[in-house]
This record gives sequence, C-alpha cells and structure tokens, in this order.
Amino acid sequence: MSLLLVLLAGMALLEMSWGHYPLSWLQFWQWLRGSPLLSPEKAMQIHLLMTEVRLPRLSVAILVGAALAASGTVFQAVFRNPLAAPDILGVMAGSAFGGALGIILGGPWWTMQVAAFIFGLIAVAMAYLIARHFPGQPTLMLVIGGILAGALFTALLSLVKYAADPYQQLPSIVFWLMGSLSNVPLRQIPYFALPVFVGITLLILQGHRLDALSLGDEEAHSLGLPVRQIRLLVIVLATLLAAMAVMMAGMIGWIGLIIPHLARLMLGPGNRRLLLGSSILGAAYLLLADALARNLFAVDVPVGVFAELLGVPAFLLVLRQIRRAWV
Repeated sequence: MSLLLVLLAGMALLEMSWGHYPLSWLQFWQWLRGSPLLSPEKAMQIHLLMTEVRLPRLSVAILVGAALAASGTVFQAVFRNPLAAPDILGVMAGSAFGGALGIILGGPWWTMQVAAFIFGLIAVAMAYLIARHFPGQPTLMLVIGGILAGALFTALLSLVKYAADPYQQLPSIVFWLMGSLSNVPLRQIPYFALPVFVGITLLILQGHRLDALSLGDEEAHSLGLPVRQIRLLVIVLATLLAAMAVMMAGMIGWIGLIIPHLARLMLGPGNRRLLLGSSILGAAYLLLADALARNLFAVDVPVGVFAELLGVPAFLLVLRQIRRAWV
C-alpha cells in the first residue's frame, strides 16, 4: 500500500510540473512556500496556472480514477465476474444520455452534469426493477436488466446525437463522451470530493461482507449475512460513485475493469485492502493518462482516449499474470 501511495504522489508531481508551460519542481516548491526568490510576475503566472488549470485537473483525475476503480471492484465482487465494470448495470449509458440531453437543452454547464447523474441512477433503477419483476436468479436477472437498460439509453443517445446541431452541439457531445477533466472548476471540487470520499469509505467498511458475497449467496447466508440488503447497499454505493465520475469527467472507460485486476495482483483478493488499493491505483492511472493526453501532442487529447490506449497493454499484462497462475 505504501508503494501505491508513493506512485500516486509521483503521478501528482508529474501532473503538476509537466505541461506546455514548463515548470520545474523547484519553482513549484517555491510557489507553495511563497518564496521571495520568485518574482511577483512569475509567482502570479504560476498561481494562475495552478489554480485555473492543473490543480482542478489533478483533483478531478484523482476523484474520477478512485471512484471508477472502487466501483469496478465492487461490481466484480458482487457479480463474481472478472469482466464486470461500472457500466454493467447501464449507469454509464444512462449518464451519457443525460449529459448529451443536457447539452442540447442548453443552459449552464452544471445542468448537463446534473442530468448525467440523474439518468445514470434512472438506468440502474430500471435494471433493478426489471430484475424484481422476473424472480429467479437475482444476480443474473440484474445483469440482464442492466443490459436492457444500457441498450435503451444507448439508443436514446443516438437519437439525441441525431437531433443535435451538427455545428454547435454535436461536437460538444462527442468531445464530452470521450472524457475531459476540465469541466469542474477548483471552487466546486469539495462538493464532489465529499460524496466520493464517503462512498469509498462506506464500501471499504463493507469489505469483509463483500468477501462473503464473493463466495456465493449460500455461503454468505450460512454466515448469517443479509445477502439481499448487502448486495443492494453496495450496488447503490458503487452506482453513485460511477455516476459521480461521469458527472465530473464524461465517459472514461477501462479504469473500472483493469485497475481492480492490477490491484488484486499486487494486494491479494481481500476486498477491504483491495478497495483502498484500487482507489489509489485508479487515481494514479488517470493522472498518468491525463499527463500523456496533455503533452504528447500540440493540442489536448481527450483523456478517455489515453485511458483506453493504456488499458490495452495493462489488460494484456493482467492476462499474462493470470495465465501464469493457472499454469
């Protein structure tokens, strides 16, 4: 765990210092200390750079990466499926539709964020209601409900994109769907940080119960656990984290799928340690993706693109390690 914290700190320093406007770590440290060695003009330039650009992106990357990684960890444990991710119950599709709808309806940027959050929750509520109306295998029916809800909101998203203004609204929708960390100003960060921190903390406290759920419903029942209530609680918390992530940064894939596996290889299967480790590793992963997206080209590339590009070799690494374990 200490190694993961060091990795996160290193990625944070990289995010703060690496950019089209060069800034050495010494200058960054002098700015933090308010050193008189910096001229007033230079200190003001660094202050504007940090507070308007890099600190907000740093904060959003940490929150979104941690939220998606923790959410993916929970879904893989609850559904006992190594390919489960935060979009398994349709939350990502619902949030994508809500965000696109908010864009074409106009208004302040925060209305799009609120719409993305609300429709993400609606999608999961639909999946849950579908599962309730078809009793039998609750986990399987919940997944089927998520597939149906995701398909519905994906179709609705296509309709919204078709109806959008091709010169003004459609480019904004496409760019938002590829992921961006520049949507949240620094003054709004605390409003997002508190629910993300509370949600991850509550899931970590449920770690031992998640271990029991991972063994199967009958084993968890034999331990005296209220399986249905625990499953509903952790799914709601994981859904809220995923919806918050989409609300902040748009659609960023692979983190909820890849990071739990990488953390599991490093920390073992215990969900309490795994949730904390996944959150830290997810934050570091997205910081690295954003640093590359901002600096490898003359223009900023959507961070979701680099998150997926890095996810392919990471997934191959996971498969290689799992294959070694099988052999």
